[in-house]
Amino acid sequence: MLLGYDWYADMIELMRFNSPYGIITLTDERKTHIFAFHPDVALCLPYFADTLVNPDMTTISAHDSTVIICYRLLARRKKYLAIVVKLTRHPFVLTAYLAKKPKQGILYS
Repeated sequence: MLLGYDWYADMIELMRFNSPYGIITLTDERKTHIFAFHPDVALCLPYFADTLVNPDMTTISAHDSTVIICYRLLARRKKYLAIVVKLTRHPFVLTAYLAKKPKQGILYS
């Protein structure tokens, strides 16, 4: 095996987004989860990059301090796109959903 070769990344489909939190990965497995449990988010996939680059609000999860939730208001839908991100050495999307309002919590800065 070649050093530095990421064979795992070649086995799955990855989407990567630049953000203030680093390059955030959305794996095919997580995308399948999101679309299965939150099918209304499928049409919002084009808004993921903008939401992660410049969220309207970012909060820290009440359950895990290494998880943030990035919110962006989708005016036409009158809902927020919420993208849940695990902040690790290689940040990745855990899930995403539509919300009527952002969850109350500690703002992430």
